Amino acid sequence: MSTEPRRLSLVVLAWNHWELTRRCLQSLAETDLAGAEVVVVDNGSTDETPAGLASLGWVRVVTLPRNLGFTGGNNAGIAATRGSDVVLLNNDLILTQRDWLSRLRQCAQEDPTIGVVGCRLTLPDGRLQHAGTYMLPDTFWGQQIGSLQKDVGQFRASRDVEGIVFACAYLKREVIEKIGGLSPEYESYFEDTDYCLRARQAGFRIVVCGQVSLVHDEHGSTRDDAGTFHRLFAHGRDTFRRRWSALERRYQHGLLWQSILNFPTGYAMSSREILRALEANGVRAVYRYVYGPGTAFPVAEVGETDDYLLDLISRRASPQPQAAVVYGQADVFGKNHGRYKVGYTMLEVDTFPKQWVDEAEKMDEVWVPTDFNREGFLRSGLTRPIHVIPLGIDSNYFHPEGAAYRNPGGEFVFLAIFEWGARKAPEILLRTFSEAFAADEPVRLLVKIMNRDPKVSVKEEIRRLDLKASGGRISYLYNVEIPHYQLPALYRSADCYVSTSRGEGWNLPLLEAMATGLPSIATDWGAHTAYVREGIGFPLRVRGTIRVAGCGPYYDGYRWADPDPEHLRYLLRWVFEHQTEARRVGAAAAQEVARRWTWQATAQAIVRRLEAIGA
Repeated sequence: MSTEPRRLSLVVLAWNHWELTRRCLQSLAETDLAGAEVVVVDNGSTDETPAGLASLGWVRVVTLPRNLGFTGGNNAGIAATRGSDVVLLNNDLILTQRDWLSRLRQCAQEDPTIGVVGCRLTLPDGRLQHAGTYMLPDTFWGQQIGSLQKDVGQFRASRDVEGIVFACAYLKREVIEKIGGLSPEYESYFEDTDYCLRARQAGFRIVVCGQVSLVHDEHGSTRDDAGTFHRLFAHGRDTFRRRWSALERRYQHGLLWQSILNFPTGYAMSSREILRALEANGVRAVYRYVYGPGTAFPVAEVGETDDYLLDLISRRASPQPQAAVVYGQADVFGKNHGRYKVGYTMLEVDTFPKQWVDEAEKMDEVWVPTDFNREGFLRSGLTRPIHVIPLGIDSNYFHPEGAAYRNPGGEFVFLAIFEWGARKAPEILLRTFSEAFAADEPVRLLVKIMNRDPKVSVKEEIRRLDLKASGGRISYLYNVEIPHYQLPALYRSADCYVSTSRGEGWNLPLLEAMATGLPSIATDWGAHTAYVREGIGFPLRVRGTIRVAGCGPYYDGYRWADPDPEHLRYLLRWVFEHQTEARRVGAAAAQEVARRWTWQATAQAIVRRLEAIGA
């Protein structure tokens, strides 16, 4: 890695809207420019822009006789630079991060194969606008990653992407010398994605520097002229489609994914993430909803997801892929319509119902997330091949750094998230916490509870526990829906996560908590033992297994864990009284989860199976 700072030129493109340019340059001057020259391209302005620029002695002005468009104006700025790296900047940016340029430059120099670097762009109202882009060959309509999400600290790490928007773009001189400037075939729109794809073809990486965030006020030159915008956008899209029709050959595999996306279940949430990861790993997935009477998905799915990629995958029509996966309870495996049939499921008990095994026997192979479920199927007599395909988290969101909710009382907060029911053993958690702490201690249990059973009164069931007022303080978030991408802020607001469940087929909230750096207490039984162990978590001892009762026909006659309340009490007190040591365990967990248990790893495991079966 080079340690010599490169010569650097900042190119600010301006056309009229002097107030925007003045504000941009003023904010720019208040940052650390580290010796970089500032070149302002006046793209044929007819307002006070020429006079305003003439009054600034610290910028170099390139005056164009007429408006050459975004592409022509930026190319004029690139041509005016003197052998340096170039940073292209829109004049509607507000630069509020003093060290933005040094961080952007450092990211560009980390590897000689990095050629183009962008950054996080936020809107003035605090929402995220951009953390990279991708282009789908189905529509040739580019999408910005993370766009319009509340900014809670997502995408803080530097990462490779397919493209960036050129509101802020660091172009290394090697790239400029090899592929030139922006393509003159474009006037505005699509030229940035085109440039990134050409740079990738030339062997350069495209990276978003997550440590840099700039405010993009998004006052494009065509904002107030709808006719001009639509003309330029249509021209750019048609040009791009013509030049990059080969994008349709980016897929190496095809897969029919039959599951659920729009119901509030773990299968739906994980289906969304798996489909996104498969797309990023060269798998052209086609999604179809699968449901059946008497199953967890009893009625047809309606509506869309409000996610462009997922809705597009849902609408895809294509020849039947070789492989088809049904992802859900095994009693819907019979809905699989593929030539090569795969059933992907999990369960929280030690064996599987006969109906599930019978349906699984009709598959060509079966996938489960952990060895716990693999052994359960084998114990139940399944003879079909079984492969472990772990689930994961998105480390762009679930990581230790980022937004958190304020804790004005300064209390130590234990957090638990679950759907109310016997499997989650809420009575063990609430009683033990109440007994382990006193009300005057600076500690609190926050329980986020979901309950979709109208026949169950959670308030009444808690009342029957007869928790003492003098015991540990407990607060409840009852049926509060939080967008999944915002959950990391809730995890980061706590100090320890607790899961006292009797059985889990995976336990996604637990893995998410570990990914955000929370020391986590979890029952030492079930699927999550694949990723919870001493050193990166606090396994909760079990007293044995107990027969499942009162949880429906799927569970009758099967067994799950009996967590030890006394050991839970000990672990709660130990974490509270040894907070520094507990934080070290949480930090180690976050590192391991980011390294091993991601949706990217899930997609790669699926790709390996597709390669093995020739799909």
